[in-house]
Amino acid sequence: MNIYTKNGDKGTTDLIRTKNVSKSDDRIQLVGTIDELTSHLGVVKTMLKDADIIHILEKIQGTLITVMAGVADPYNRDYKINDDKTEVLEGEIDRLEGLFDRPKKFILPGTSRLSAEIDVARTVARRAERALAAVSVKFGADTGTKKYMNRLADYLYVLARYIDAKESGSKGESTEAGHVGAVSAGSGAAGNTGVTASGSGSGAVMGENGNGAVSETVIQEVLKRIGIQGRITLDASKRLIEKIEQEAARRGKKAVIAVCGPDGNPIAVHVMDGAFLVSFDVAVKKAYTSVAVKMSTMELSALAQPGGTFYGVDKMDGGKIVIFGGGVPIKAGDVIIGGLGISGGTGEEDHSLAEYGLSVLNEVL
Repeated sequence: MNIYTKNGDKGTTDLIRTKNVSKSDDRIQLVGTIDELTSHLGVVKTMLKDADIIHILEKIQGTLITVMAGVADPYNRDYKINDDKTEVLEGEIDRLEGLFDRPKKFILPGTSRLSAEIDVARTVARRAERALAAVSVKFGADTGTKKYMNRLADYLYVLARYIDAKESGSKGESTEAGHVGAVSAGSGAAGNTGVTASGSGSGAVMGENGNGAVSETVIQEVLKRIGIQGRITLDASKRLIEKIEQEAARRGKKAVIAVCGPDGNPIAVHVMDGAFLVSFDVAVKKAYTSVAVKMSTMELSALAQPGGTFYGVDKMDGGKIVIFGGGVPIKAGDVIIGGLGISGGTGEEDHSLAEYGLSVLNEVL
């Protein structure tokens, strides 16, 4: 049987349950990026002598193949990623960090060929995570897979630093960049600005603090350079609202879209034709809540159930806190520069639109 089938000659391909999918489709882009990542890990394996690390990378490659299968066949439960796989990565991160002193300063990749190759794999892993976020907005995605992809980039970052320390024979000292360098972007990266617009981005190359987050001082410096000044501007808010309105209309939703600053005060509120009157107040409260509790209102909802950590929080702050989906903090790195609130559908529908807003954030900042 020939390796070529000619089935894709017209720019389309098939998923398990969907035929004639354009190769520009977000799902195909995601599968291709993960395939690229597995190949990068293959290069890394050829350069390693540590059998245990090679074994871990082979396990990761196997899991990534399962992730690709899950994208092609999202309804097959055999392709879901269980939390135990993420816990294995977390265990390896903890183990490696116990073997050296991870540098708490700017890192310039390229101390050695091997660590540089691992850093390349890490950046591809972050790109795959962003592609997964885009697929999640449009088609949904396995929660376990999203956790795994986020943790994978963290593991690769720590592995690269471990290799640096091991090959230098020092306790984790690496080359220090004398200026603000590029940061590995988390989900929703802010283009070439050097900051992450959303997501944890804990595999960041610069300004790492003890928990793997980009330091606020560094982020604020970068924000000044790109004119954000630590808060989302009115112009950026209007551009973000416009994109979300277009997506809401495409989905047949009539929503109110609100953006507030990091202080919780409204910057812009837009009411789509036909939106519910009550949605105005709710959208503003969702934006406020997301910056007040530093998490999405969907996450807060789970924690605010009876017996939960935040049970009763909606009764506080004069009724300004809401506990249903649709509010998300807007971040640059780990710095909250504003909040986004959407109201008009179910909590899940509003949250999905808010996630879409985060996915296009880099285009408006």
